[in-house]
Amino acid sequence: MTKKKIAEDFLKLAVAGHSNEAFRLYTGKNFRHHNVYFKGDAETLMQAMEESAKTNPNKIFTIHHILEDGNLVAVHSHVKQNLTDLGAAVVHIFRFESDKIVELWDSGQPVPNKIINENGMF
Repeated sequence: MTKKKIAEDFLKLAVAGHSNEAFRLYTGKNFRHHNVYFKGDAETLMQAMEESAKTNPNKIFTIHHILEDGNLVAVHSHVKQNLTDLGAAVVHIFRFESDKIVELWDSGQPVPNKIINENGMF
């Protein structure tokens, strides 16, 4: 399985409420992340992802781009909490050791009500 496919599967499992499985299958022992709202360990992030899936069971997750460069994979996506939510553009950056995710960064930008740029966000 390619790193791009692992990153995609990891995110899709987490969004669907299966973050335990995503972490079990795809993360390495020394996993760490950089989301400023949670402690930097795997267990804390996994629990936050589980809670998010329970709170927002109708979440819509659309991947627009996946890029791979050496041991890094970037996923550009549109995440909506429900059908009426405008959502956010999100970029997840994964660092791999062999075929395991060992580090994760995420950054998001809310989709505004009025988009001035004629090219859109996606």
